[in-house]
Amino acid sequence: MIWTPNKITILRVAVGFLAVGLFGRNASLNLLAVVLTVIAIVLDALDGHIARKKKLATPEGAQIDILGDRMIENMYFTYFAVVGMVSLWLPMLFFARGATTDFLRSFAFRAGHSGWAMDTVLRNRLAQALVASSWSRGMYAGMKCLCFCYLGLELALTRGPVALLSPVSANTQMLIRAGAHSLAWATAAFCVVRGLPVFLEGWRYFSSKLPGEGVARNPQGDAA
Repeated sequence: MIWTPNKITILRVAVGFLAVGLFGRNASLNLLAVVLTVIAIVLDALDGHIARKKKLATPEGAQIDILGDRMIENMYFTYFAVVGMVSLWLPMLFFARGATTDFLRSFAFRAGHSGWAMDTVLRNRLAQALVASSWSRGMYAGMKCLCFCYLGLELALTRGPVALLSPVSANTQMLIRAGAHSLAWATAAFCVVRGLPVFLEGWRYFSSKLPGEGVARNPQGDAA
């Protein structure tokens, strides 16, 4: 079987679904879910590496990779929000950010722009470095991996009737919780910062293509 980047993307999404499905069942499965989470993040790096090394990168493949990223981050943060380990605003923020940037990407994709890297929609060098550089993608993947694994280990070790280290003192629990919140919101902040150049550049491109741009409007806001 030839492992193409798209097949690896599908595999990592399946591994992520399996990991989330194992969380909260028992201590051993919680730890297995953390291991599977690391594997899912490693597969995320592997599909891009194979695409570049074997020259298999395509515009469609880039969109599939983005879709895989969205599915992974949304299902993890949604699960941890449902069990009360992170704020519900966190998955809502990731969903809103992802939906907005992907909406703008879709217009660029239909116009022949395959992504947001060099020589595409992002013209500013700083924006290109922040969104498309190896260090930015690697840092973001690492932050998500650290966040998901931290929350998974917290669940496995200290929360619920199957926790391995239960009971935990109130002070220790507060420190662990503070670390979880710091990691989660730091990841969310970096996610938003990386999305800003896409939004700003993409919105200018999108607004210039709106039909009827500049048409006079009546006071009620309808086209005149």
